[in-house]
Amino acid sequence: MGLPVTFIALAVYWKKRKNDSYDRVLQEVRNEWLLNGYRDQLQEVMTQQFHTKQAFFNQHVSEEKAQQTIKKWTEEEFNRAVFIEAEARLASEGDKRVTFTETFQQLLSNPFFLLVTFIPGLPMYILIFLVSNPYVKYTVERLVMSLFVIFGVSVLVFTLLFLSPFNPAANILGETATKEQIAAFNHLYGLDQSYLSQLWSTVKGIATFDLGLSFAGNEDVTASIAKKFPITLTLAIVSLVMAVLIAIPIGILAATRPNSFFDYAFMFVALLGLSIPNFWQGLIFILNFSIKLQWLPATFDPENWLSVIMPAVVLGTGLTASIARMTRSSMLEIINEDYITTAKAKGLSAKEILWGHAIGNAMIPIITVIGLLFGGMLGGAAVTEKVFNISGIGSYIVDKQFIPDIPSILGGVIYVAITISLVNVIIDILYAFFDPRIRSKMKQY
Repeated sequence: MGLPVTFIALAVYWKKRKNDSYDRVLQEVRNEWLLNGYRDQLQEVMTQQFHTKQAFFNQHVSEEKAQQTIKKWTEEEFNRAVFIEAEARLASEGDKRVTFTETFQQLLSNPFFLLVTFIPGLPMYILIFLVSNPYVKYTVERLVMSLFVIFGVSVLVFTLLFLSPFNPAANILGETATKEQIAAFNHLYGLDQSYLSQLWSTVKGIATFDLGLSFAGNEDVTASIAKKFPITLTLAIVSLVMAVLIAIPIGILAATRPNSFFDYAFMFVALLGLSIPNFWQGLIFILNFSIKLQWLPATFDPENWLSVIMPAVVLGTGLTASIARMTRSSMLEIINEDYITTAKAKGLSAKEILWGHAIGNAMIPIITVIGLLFGGMLGGAAVTEKVFNISGIGSYIVDKQFIPDIPSILGGVIYVAITISLVNVIIDILYAFFDPRIRSKMKQY
């Protein structure tokens, strides 16, 4: 990561080397000493030293190898002496050699350059911070995995739409459209390009949040989804909060009184909630609470919060039933564990056992179900939205898929996939919050 900084320093060093007098002085000393025979004198000294060494250690080598060794020693000693003399002459002239180390040190003494050196290292500092904290590392890894999930969803949905037998041009222009009009439509929206070209354009548009224009209506897809998606998300969150506040207490109460009247009554109601279709329940609500009693508006109005009640109840009925049944099942499994029996034997009260030992351990499968069902609500809210005339992302995708309007469908699916991925990240973090065993594993990871 520091390589760019090194390249900058190296460029400055090469620029300074052009005006450096060291090479000139070094060459002058070398030529001068070669002319006065200093290297020949040095070679005679090296020859004498070599033979003295051979005689002392009683060694014998070939003449060719002896000459190579003497020549090597002579060259090394000559270069060292020339270097020392050149340094001395530069010092006498008030000058010094330009070196890369000194150039780098001079650059670092500049506050602006020192600040710039931190920029290439910033990714490394961020990476160190992420790795040093196990919780942050865990969260970031889940977010990175979500990016791969979103990319996979994008490719899969685009491929299915590309291979679908529907013809967007014929569906939009009508049966009377000529071949020239259909060809012009396909050329305008890039539908006449190859699969890879269209896929690359789609992925690039998703990465830049530019999903292009819809086939029907020629409207900006990103702007349209940005208006519709918050409606569905708000409806899903209200339904989820309602379901959690109702289902978890009911499930706990049913589990603490197994095979009682409350248990059978609550589970029977939960079974009804799972069995009732959304569209039928929505129509019954409109018939009774809107037409007959006139308590609540029949259609959705963003400016009237009362219009959210019936859609939220309809959408949350099945969610409430599923969470209640899972809470009961999980609690029944936990309260029969050995550590619960031990807690009872130690004399702890039923309240302490319930809140201190049972509920925390029973929440893991409940949280998992909540995350899965929340994702299903985002994608499956189309029926409820149609019944209550809600212009949300679910009905938007359903309306566009019969064309098929590829940019609009992809945009809606991508927004839903992003939301579900973020919800799954939150679910994974909640695991560690409720279960200390997961927290310890995260620290060791």
